[in-house]
Amino acid sequence: MEYHVRINGNDENDGMEGKSFKTISKAAALAGPGDTVTVHEGLYREWVNPVNGGIEKQRICYQAAPGEKVVISGAEVIQDWENMGNAVWRTVIPNSLFGVYNPYKEKIYGDWLFIHNEIFHTGEVYLDGKSMYEAFTLEEVKNPVSVETSNDRDFSIYRWCCKADEKETVIWANFHGADPRNGNVEINVRPFVFWPEQNHRNYITVKGFVLKQAATQWAPPTALQTGLIGPHWAKGWIIEDNIISDSKCSGISLGKEIQTGQNEWSNLKFKQGTQREREVIFRAARADWNKETIGSHIVRNNIIFDCEQAGIVGHLGGVFSLIENNHIYKIHEKRQWGGAEIAGIKLHAAIDTTIRNNFIHNAFRGLWLDWQAQGTHIQGNVFWDNTSEDFFVEVSHGPYLADNNIFLSEFSYKELSQGGALVHNLFAGKLATKSEMGRFTPYHFPHETEIAGVMTISGGDVRFYNNLFIGDKDSEKPPEMRIFWDGALVTEGMPMMFAYLQTAVGTGGYDDYPSDTDIKPWEIPPSGPIDFGPTDSLKLPVFIKHNVYLNGAKPCKKESDPSVRKVQGIEFSIDEKNYTVTVKINDPSVLASPSSEIITTGILGTNFHAEMKYEEADGTPYTLDKDILGKQREARPVPGPFEAAGNSPLVFILAYRKK
Repeated sequence: MEYHVRINGNDENDGMEGKSFKTISKAAALAGPGDTVTVHEGLYREWVNPVNGGIEKQRICYQAAPGEKVVISGAEVIQDWENMGNAVWRTVIPNSLFGVYNPYKEKIYGDWLFIHNEIFHTGEVYLDGKSMYEAFTLEEVKNPVSVETSNDRDFSIYRWCCKADEKETVIWANFHGADPRNGNVEINVRPFVFWPEQNHRNYITVKGFVLKQAATQWAPPTALQTGLIGPHWAKGWIIEDNIISDSKCSGISLGKEIQTGQNEWSNLKFKQGTQREREVIFRAARADWNKETIGSHIVRNNIIFDCEQAGIVGHLGGVFSLIENNHIYKIHEKRQWGGAEIAGIKLHAAIDTTIRNNFIHNAFRGLWLDWQAQGTHIQGNVFWDNTSEDFFVEVSHGPYLADNNIFLSEFSYKELSQGGALVHNLFAGKLATKSEMGRFTPYHFPHETEIAGVMTISGGDVRFYNNLFIGDKDSEKPPEMRIFWDGALVTEGMPMMFAYLQTAVGTGGYDDYPSDTDIKPWEIPPSGPIDFGPTDSLKLPVFIKHNVYLNGAKPCKKESDPSVRKVQGIEFSIDEKNYTVTVKINDPSVLASPSSEIITTGILGTNFHAEMKYEEADGTPYTLDKDILGKQREARPVPGPFEAAGNSPLVFILAYRKK
């Protein structure tokens, strides 16, 4: 059955063509397996809360009518403003507008949130569709100063504050000359735009909408993880071809539900946060966290921006999923508050999840895989202008594979983990590695959620094959100890104790690790047992071969066959307006490695802790014989993401396109 929804419809109709419903919510209360809800052009201000889910072969599909622009918003227009003078206006809103959830009473709160002394609300005030900056006193609204940490300091003087009691909510705002009575001001009213209140509403497709303006709550891995849109602990959703923006915290959530834990670290004030996170995982494993009931989602072809925590967030709920061809940018733009869950994509437990062909830029972090990156495949993504780094893997044991990616930010890759394989990537930024002996984190049986064991992070068990490294302005600086986050940015993730040795672009940070030909620290040599020494010296071996280093990039001392050349060889240009990266290879011959080979599961071998092969989610072996554009590689493939041959300049243009 196909239900139709039109702005001029009537919820007393039957929803058939010619007798459309007025609201999507009416259709969402009725739609069942095999049904389609087609929404026609217009702006719908509602929270779509599907009552039913589909089944694997009979999905429920919510779609925008072909060729029609359908906007679903969690905000309402407010026109009743009183001029207080000096560009400041005041409005009084009855709390009945909000129902049971008042975003101007609800404060951003939760584990791993670093707000310091300020208190922010989940509500927003929008002027001409752009969210303003919250202040804490009326004086700050009257005499605003720019937010120094913001990426948009000019607009950060547009400030608002609020006060709410049991009956009404008062908002003051400085519009700097704009008249809010003209219908150009909106406020967040609803916590979600498309979100089932109940779990296990499975097999739902959401396609072709503009989804915006939700008063979402902070989404840590140890609490209910909400988003502007998300399956809310279910299986088999498809979220595709949407434009998603202006979530107070996260755009799409593939995260956990509330029963396995709800901010117990913050609420109960005892036990450390990582212990609470382990408890969450074990509770989920005892309940219904498995391949039959959770995950296997598809998130593709979406444009996601202006979310202050994450474009896509998730813990446990994103297992066995596919995230591809999304454009994610302007994440954490305001930077009035921080926390350890901020990135373009931030996933915990991305087990057998594929993340490919995404464009991620102008975020605090690009892609952050935290805990249990096992069977994860990161392929063909393009990153640039991410503040902290493009790609960060934290306290995971692997195996995970990153191939044919382009990393153009100042920091390409930070690794507080082990068990990664990095193949045919282009690194134009620095790398950092660090052990972490204070946290025991899980690993799993291959291609399952069942826990096989827990272990700390000694580091190593990493593979770098056929990569291209391009040195930067710091290539000749001597190594120095740094922290993962400098200055104010340290509050965005880890304490300052997490220091690493800053080296030049390249693999030099692995100089002190054993190679694949050294005696392993856990092996007993013929001479008999040995004293292992301090536990943090038990670094796992590294496997580094066939890489090319240009423009001062430095190879690991253990690499037997590096190709080191002084030329830069490659030029980059970024068109911020059209979201296009142009790569010019001046002389492809400088990219050649005489010893390179097609990398396969057989070469990558078996990961140490999980004792799992580097292989596809379905157990088939990897054969990395195609470049980032799908071109067949030669028997001696060119290191880096492009199979570029000859001596003449080549130009590759990578532009985000919905497919």
